[in-house]
Amino acid sequence: MTTLLSLLPLLLVLGLLASGRASALVAGLAGLAATLAASATLVLQTDGPGAVALLFRREVPAGLWLSWHVIAIIVTGVFFHRATVARGGTLGAGTLEASPRRLFPVCFLLAPFAESVTGFGVGYIIALAALRRLGIGGMPALLLGLYSQSLVPWGALAIGTTVGATLAGLTPGQLGLSSAVLQVPIHTMYLLLYWRFAREAGVAVPARQKLDDALWTAALLALVWLANRFSDVEIAAAAPTALLLAVRFWRDERPDGARLRATLRTAAPYVALTLALCATRLVTPLRDLLKPLWAMRPFDNQPAFAPFYAPGFWLLAIGLAVVLLARAPLARVAAEAARGAWRACAVTLAFVIMAEFYVGSGMATSIAEALRSVAGRGAALGVPLFAAVGGFLTGSGAAANAMLMPMETALARALALDPAWIAAVQNSVTANLTMLSPIRVSMGAAILALSTSDAILYRRAWPLALPPLLTGVAVVLVLLALGT
Repeated sequence: MTTLLSLLPLLLVLGLLASGRASALVAGLAGLAATLAASATLVLQTDGPGAVALLFRREVPAGLWLSWHVIAIIVTGVFFHRATVARGGTLGAGTLEASPRRLFPVCFLLAPFAESVTGFGVGYIIALAALRRLGIGGMPALLLGLYSQSLVPWGALAIGTTVGATLAGLTPGQLGLSSAVLQVPIHTMYLLLYWRFAREAGVAVPARQKLDDALWTAALLALVWLANRFSDVEIAAAAPTALLLAVRFWRDERPDGARLRATLRTAAPYVALTLALCATRLVTPLRDLLKPLWAMRPFDNQPAFAPFYAPGFWLLAIGLAVVLLARAPLARVAAEAARGAWRACAVTLAFVIMAEFYVGSGMATSIAEALRSVAGRGAALGVPLFAAVGGFLTGSGAAANAMLMPMETALARALALDPAWIAAVQNSVTANLTMLSPIRVSMGAAILALSTSDAILYRRAWPLALPPLLTGVAVVLVLLALGT
């Protein structure tokens, strides 16, 4: 009975999302209500009314605090994007002839960079605009545009990874570093699929260019790993993609002074944001000044919030500067940002508080014990499948991690497997599968005005699910073989 009651909220959320008749917000609110009722019932049966009141007093504030870290980036990230739109500049402006040399940086550098600093599909919008400027549209553009999501464990300044790490009892740096290791085989398989999609788009990649693509991919993955190892997880994709994008632009385009100035003028807000984030994390005196300044940490097991060190501060500050310099109406930009951000904020709030109650009430542990008793150590193979379903249905690494991370790390401990690597599997698989979520695919189809049915779209796009899924299953099999 305990296990069934613990499972009901999760099954309710998954059922609502899979039905296609409920939004992520409706599913999240329903799941939260069911979780509150189930956790109160279970704690009341075992510990009495006083324990129920204590559970709510403890977990509601903790969930609100963890949600705040995500919401602060959602709101400021959307505001930053709306500010750049009001300014009139678009990354990658201009009309160019399609070529394998120009297509690779759009898919693997430009679009992932935009997604890493803003998130929420902004990279996809920029990817589709850049692809259309290369003369690529329709289904090929939809497929290639999905590569904007190829570094989503660090998308929106790694808010999903931060949430997952906190719920797994890890630091964001630890989870980011292990996710960077898993991203190597995932990205390698993405590259193989990219060559196929490029050929189908009429941009065949010759052997010499494939070698060049492979070298740039290796450089990108190495820099992502180094950034996670020696800096903060928030800039672990933004800094490497920005650096390689600048080098690639210089190498391939050899811009004259006028074009270089025009490109820098267009990209100025993104350049300023990247420099500010890198400076606050890599320049030791500045980092040591800002990180403790007015830092708040009301919960020992939750991350601190330092207002002048948080990425949201720089998104907001630079966004405000962009609006003022462009003489755009600030009230209109703020209103547009609020309309674009409120739903994602509400979804995050619902799922994170739901996760807190799963941990605090012991429901996550109960499900893990039940899975272990039924399937033994083989239950661990369900982790990448749960992660894939969560990422696909929610379209959000933060929401999927909040929904599933407590249960899966509890399962890892029950099976005596390393919970840090299980957390990395959950984080990597769920984040990468968001690229195929109905939210992303339908947005791309709407932008491109495609009338193709969803069945045809997924018939072409489904191979993109294989790299994260195969990697996740392989890691779990290795952990089971090693017995750790």
